[in-house]
Amino acid sequence: MMNAPRLTLPAWKRAVIKVGSALVAPEGRRVSNKYTLDIAAFITECINDGKEMILVTSGAIAAGLSTQPHLLSRPLTIAEKQAMAAIGQPLLMAHWSKFFDFPCAQLLLTYQGIHERQLFVNAKNTLLKLLAKKTLPIVNENDTVVVDEIKVGDNDNLAAQVAVLADADILFICSDVDGLFDADPRENPAAQQIPVVTRIDPSIYRLAGKKGSSFSTGGMTTKIQAAEKATARGIDTIVFNGRRRESFQQLLRGAIPGTIFTRNASPMNAKKHWMLHTLKSCGKIGIDAGAHKALIKRGASLLPSGILWLEGRFKQGDAVRILFDNDEIAQGITQYDANDLAKIKGKKSGDIEGILGYIYTDEVIHRDDLVLLSELEKIDERVSK
Repeated sequence: MMNAPRLTLPAWKRAVIKVGSALVAPEGRRVSNKYTLDIAAFITECINDGKEMILVTSGAIAAGLSTQPHLLSRPLTIAEKQAMAAIGQPLLMAHWSKFFDFPCAQLLLTYQGIHERQLFVNAKNTLLKLLAKKTLPIVNENDTVVVDEIKVGDNDNLAAQVAVLADADILFICSDVDGLFDADPRENPAAQQIPVVTRIDPSIYRLAGKKGSSFSTGGMTTKIQAAEKATARGIDTIVFNGRRRESFQQLLRGAIPGTIFTRNASPMNAKKHWMLHTLKSCGKIGIDAGAHKALIKRGASLLPSGILWLEGRFKQGDAVRILFDNDEIAQGITQYDANDLAKIKGKKSGDIEGILGYIYTDEVIHRDDLVLLSELEKIDERVSK
């Protein structure tokens, strides 16, 4: 569904910016400053303005090939691609790091790392801690170990998953085209750019072109897939031409280059529905009156001191129900497994390390990973009206 152009960029604090191989390695055989210099300048400007940025980048295989030119004359085997990725990852990291005067950190993710609960929590905590430390996370798929069964598949969809993982406000997808068009602009000079997409349905996917067409090969289908994932979680998504310096200047002015796919709901609502309806509860935690008041009235995290009892054999990263007086009041993602939680329940956060020998976080369930059932009822009431 499309409507009149939205002229101003939505307010945002945290963004994921995805940069594909066509921009990192335009010739397909080595990384280049040709486009990445302007992208890095945009990232720097945003961070200097107090924003938080996460970079999802392709290009490791191309970087590796720059050291093995004899392999350019024939198709690579899977093992050779993985070897080139292993060679290229540090080269790709060095390429990006040289642009910045603040710390950068590399995160290599796989499908398992995104979808398995414990690994999801670990990746999420790492991302948020890096942002808190004023560090730029640089993310890529771990092409050195993935196989088809666990491969995310493309960095557009990986970027959307990272945006969900990091609770981002917006996803920037740098492309080699100016956005979504009503026809293939490479074949039809009269094709018109679509400024705003408010709902992604089959008609939007048809605009990406038939499988095997030049437009489809350009990757618009995966960009729409990424936008669908992100907007469903309350994350605005902008697909624009990352080869144009003017695109980044427009973004810095608060304008929108390319096409914006608007979020379906606020980030909070989308995440709460995801936590409640996607994650299966693996146990229960009973809390005291003080913890109940802190969760309901103050929007606080759940600390071990407020826990009275627990039920189930849950692991770190599992979803658990929270009960007060035998009534379920919330669901959240636990940072500690049942065995360790049994040892620290009723204790102060400062005692965790002395009891367990380690401390993962002060909170058993962070407020960002907790949804009150009463809040869901209010959301459902608004939706039904």
